[in-house]
Amino acid sequence: MINIKKIFIALVIIAFQLNFGQTEIAKYAGEFMSIGVGARALAMGGAQVAIVNDVTSGYWNPAGLAKMDYPQVALMHDERFGGLVNYNYGSVAIPYGNDMSFGISAIRLSVDGIPDTREALVDMRTGEVIYDIDNPNGKIDPDKVKEFSNADWAFYGTFSKKQSDNFYWGANIKVISRSLAEFSALGIGFDVGALYQPMDNLYLGANLMDITTTLVAWDGGRNELISPTAKLGAAYSFQFLGGSFLPALDLDMRFENRQFASTFNVGPVSFDVRAGLEYSFQNLFMIRAGYTDVKQFTIGAGVKLPKLNIDYSYAQFSGASEETLGETHRISIMLTLEEPKYLRDGL
Repeated sequence: MINIKKIFIALVIIAFQLNFGQTEIAKYAGEFMSIGVGARALAMGGAQVAIVNDVTSGYWNPAGLAKMDYPQVALMHDERFGGLVNYNYGSVAIPYGNDMSFGISAIRLSVDGIPDTREALVDMRTGEVIYDIDNPNGKIDPDKVKEFSNADWAFYGTFSKKQSDNFYWGANIKVISRSLAEFSALGIGFDVGALYQPMDNLYLGANLMDITTTLVAWDGGRNELISPTAKLGAAYSFQFLGGSFLPALDLDMRFENRQFASTFNVGPVSFDVRAGLEYSFQNLFMIRAGYTDVKQFTIGAGVKLPKLNIDYSYAQFSGASEETLGETHRISIMLTLEEPKYLRDGL
């Protein structure tokens, strides 16, 4: 039998061994992990902490994974800023026994084809490479311009358990891998989450991300610390207009001293609000809208087919002066092996 305690101790030792060189709490160090996954969730502004109950729970709230009754697989692709940024997500999860679930997820954010001019500045008289950008004889030699890529990966391993009929809890271990040109970094972090349903149709959730403060160690000696983030959520479902309405509200609390890049702040603690609304007609067709933590409106729709969910979301990015930075279309699919032989034990 696998000794979970020994694995946890080993991972903690590895994390401390990586802690060398310059270490600092880096604002936005884990920002690529805050984009979100699943077109359903993104169409609702990312307000998912209290309502997620499928394979995407590994990202939004690990506790929700125990609500699955069948194995699921999810995939999503997202392009931003005219295709300059590619964002992909995949996950798989299975129910185990009558009260547990396990899952793995992966996120990749990449920018490819970045011009590398570090060795492209030459003296126009001699043709030799120079590094003084103020040299009046300097010019860029197009033949010496190379390219590099930036890729950020996050891998999640999720465990979730149904503690009672109205309380679920779960945890993530996540491995972070980052690369920029010839530099690379590695990090390990932990999340814990809970879901509680105090009464019919009312859902409460919490997800404490990077709870131990996640260390990201670069091979050049620089270490970045990702501060914990607390996500709290609430939602309430009701019947109206022949279908089901599900409004949801999340509050993100960060401890990175984000003063101007947040909805509001109290000293170094910043608060961001996410809101979402979903209308489902007979659990076959869904319409969604939301408001994100970056003050962005989102819309989307979804359709539920036998064993397959197809979801779409749309958002438009704007700069500080209201100029348009491009549109983004997110499409995700989720396959559910909804057959008796795959049904959770005890159901």
